[in-house]
Amino acid sequence: MHHRLSKLTLLIISFFVGAILILFLAIVLLQLVIVRITPANYLKEQEAFVIKPSDIEKEAEIIPIRKPLFEYIEVTGSCEFSFDGECLNARSGPGVDYPAVIKLRNGAVLKVGGEVERNGRTWYKIVFDEWLRYPERVKGDLYVAADYVRVLLDEGNRDLNSGIKVSSKRIIVDRSEQMLYAYEGEELFMKAKISTGLEFTPTPQGTFVIFKKTPSRYMQGPIPGVTEKYYDLPGVPWNLYFTSDGAVIHGTYWHNNFGKPSSNGCVNLTPEEAKKLYAWAEVGMKVIVKN
Repeated sequence: MHHRLSKLTLLIISFFVGAILILFLAIVLLQLVIVRITPANYLKEQEAFVIKPSDIEKEAEIIPIRKPLFEYIEVTGSCEFSFDGECLNARSGPGVDYPAVIKLRNGAVLKVGGEVERNGRTWYKIVFDEWLRYPERVKGDLYVAADYVRVLLDEGNRDLNSGIKVSSKRIIVDRSEQMLYAYEGEELFMKAKISTGLEFTPTPQGTFVIFKKTPSRYMQGPIPGVTEKYYDLPGVPWNLYFTSDGAVIHGTYWHNNFGKPSSNGCVNLTPEEAKKLYAWAEVGMKVIVKN
């Protein structure tokens, strides 16, 4: 009996030693390095493993490292900026038997915290996992029916800590023309009518840097020292922050006054044009605001 146990022990030890040797040889043969590649998709830049074989005649294998994506919804089947038409209700629970809490207009973008299937219908739970100036205004849960929204995947918040690359891109905001111009080098990428700040809340003039991007922001007022106006705007879409006081280039679903000043200091675009600009813009690029 003792002799049999010894043989079994030796067999197990031999198996593990062999496995370790095979693993060691595999690591020696494959040189793993991390590089940056630029795929043709929305994420612009991804990390990847490059597996370089010892045989120089064989091509290296590139395996992308997928960055974590967050789920958002864009309201598409609701009322317009002036609440014309039937508006989408965000409800306190996943069903029409729950009370409506707020009305959402087309163009709003909201972060998803989960989904519920109930009675053959999908409902998205909305989350506001951001700093809120007036958190007491959010009372309870919010659910939105999937029938009236488009699902988006995005990296979420990006800031200067996420890394900056040298960019030839720049945005010019012309307050007198109420126009925005976006350039890459000398080539015009887009131009659009905008709404900058009103007389007592002007958009600051000067040269700035985009230090933060976020696809969705809950904007609330009044803001001490800036404006005494009350406003409560969940899901402000496609935000490019360029001053520490809160000046942002963003989509605007609550007015249609593009071409004349209308904001509390931000630069307002239509949701469609803001989405296009957001996908193109990079953290660290210049924003020039002039008269």
